[in-house]
Amino acid sequence: MTDRPNTPLLDNVQSPADLKGLSNRKLRQIADEVRSETISAVSVTGGHLGAGLGVVELTVALHAVFEAPRDKIIWDVSHQCYPHKILTGRRDRIRTLRQKGGLSGFTKRSESPYDPFGAAHSSTSISAALGFAVARDLGGEVGDAIAIIGDGSLSAGMAYEAMNNAGHLGKRLIVILNDNEMSIAPPTGAMSSYLSRLYAGAPFQDLKAVAKGAVSFLPPPFREGAKRAKDMLKHMTVGGTLFEELGFSYVGPIDGHDMEQLLAVLRTVKERADGPILIHAITTKGKGFAPAEAAADKGHARGKFDVLTGEVQKAKSNAPSYTAVFAKALIDAATKDEKVCAVTAAMPDGTGLDKFMQRFASRCFDVGIAEQHAVTFCAGLAAGGMKPFCALYSTFLQRGYDQVVHDVAIQRLPVRFAIDRAGLVGADGATHAGSFDVAFLANLPGFVVMAAADEAELVRMVATAVAHDEGPIAFRFPRGEGVGVEIPVDAQPLEIGKGRMIREGKQVAILSFGTRLSEVEAACEALGARGITPTIADARFAKPLDRDMILKLAADHDALITIEEGAVGGFGSHVAQLLSDEGVFDHGLKFRSMTLPDTFIDHASPADMYATARLGAADIEAKVLDVLGVAQMEKRA
Repeated sequence: MTDRPNTPLLDNVQSPADLKGLSNRKLRQIADEVRSETISAVSVTGGHLGAGLGVVELTVALHAVFEAPRDKIIWDVSHQCYPHKILTGRRDRIRTLRQKGGLSGFTKRSESPYDPFGAAHSSTSISAALGFAVARDLGGEVGDAIAIIGDGSLSAGMAYEAMNNAGHLGKRLIVILNDNEMSIAPPTGAMSSYLSRLYAGAPFQDLKAVAKGAVSFLPPPFREGAKRAKDMLKHMTVGGTLFEELGFSYVGPIDGHDMEQLLAVLRTVKERADGPILIHAITTKGKGFAPAEAAADKGHARGKFDVLTGEVQKAKSNAPSYTAVFAKALIDAATKDEKVCAVTAAMPDGTGLDKFMQRFASRCFDVGIAEQHAVTFCAGLAAGGMKPFCALYSTFLQRGYDQVVHDVAIQRLPVRFAIDRAGLVGADGATHAGSFDVAFLANLPGFVVMAAADEAELVRMVATAVAHDEGPIAFRFPRGEGVGVEIPVDAQPLEIGKGRMIREGKQVAILSFGTRLSEVEAACEALGARGITPTIADARFAKPLDRDMILKLAADHDALITIEEGAVGGFGSHVAQLLSDEGVFDHGLKFRSMTLPDTFIDHASPADMYATARLGAADIEAKVLDVLGVAQMEKRA
């Protein structure tokens, strides 16, 4: 490589090994090129932008100092891993991010040896890194274990459970707190305030100068100078107190965009750390891309955009999104009923509660990345006479399941669960799929579980949840826009456990649960050309089932097919149990259940994912033909 500053260097980096021995100046240049490459790639694919831009210098420094993949670099959540992927042999595929057959938007063990631990939910990195550290000390092929965790992820209790255990074990473990004072939504809670005090106001200007000057105390070997610098910072800000009480040595805060500081601290820690150590790095989310830095969410998740202006390409919408419909329905309900309140876990924008919060600030609560707390907090609100709506993505509700069972279901508390992102969600892939909520909620005694077939049904289900005070109730709806049906102005509650007939037919009945109903109707249009006219029904409820409707469908048809956007064990399994208990199968009914397959489906568009799952209109048509024996007769003919 030449020393000419304008000569591109990134083209010569095929793996982290190519960073070894480079001067600090060249590493700074590589960081600039990685930032440009990240912006360019995400402009083409869409994806998580701001988080990656905030850790570019840190990523370059980590790979320059440590020896991945033997050293395990673990990114919490990992939506900030695009620069890491560029430096670890995946630059040639970086424009396939989140596309079918392309790179995952998160770290993924099957994708690269440089991804030692997969992630897409928060606050798991310290636990995983501690596991690697203990495996190393027990003889495993592991070097150092480094966890990079954001300040937003520190609002989840799991991070403290891991730190408490790590401090007790005393193993060599490196945790880097990527403190950008900005998670997906503005950070909430005492921890955010605690970190903010470390660098808020005029005193931080002095602290930054001390932190920069502290580099002079940190050349190898790590001796008394480093201790003096650390003590100086600690006594000025009391910054290390909490972490040191948990058993960690504390270094920082340092400037996470200053390559000189990062390299000096990381090299010293690598050489001298002998127990758990926390490096507190202050960064800026969206760093280096003005539209991201100026955005309220710092460019967290973006569609494809123009690199020069930052303007996001917006798809034309034919109907409002399910999330927007839910938010408006909840606002309307809260306008009429002052007991209606709402809780979310760090996703006010994603769940639509940002709009609710603007209208009813005193009745809306963002508890941070703390789903367990969110559920039990709602249980307490319900026990106190309120009507709480716990608005979570299906994939994140999984994190609070014990609380759903222990704190809500057993006590029969009327918590209303608004489950967004039900079914297959697209580019975020398997980690964000809402595949399991029907199965894990419908098996709980006393739970009411609903799924909206369209946006009008969703509004009716919000009204049903408001009116239901006899126990917990849940309704699910997918990501994306509705089907364009007329939305009722004054929606009335549904009768609990009662479905609806959509179309009367003969021979075969299709019982749909959720938004596959539109695909069922499309399939039946195609079947009509063959002279086959199935009956169509919308179950609405997985629990309690509409027993009378289901048994009548079974009695009046030769075959019954259920379809749902969920895993085995959900709606179809409950229908099969009912039919079995009633002895219906003894009379020759043919029963089939169409569910998500028993596999995790990789990222692609939702349409492609449902094609993989074989839950589209053509698949429903084929299932009807198969159950009626039409396909076999055509083959014989």
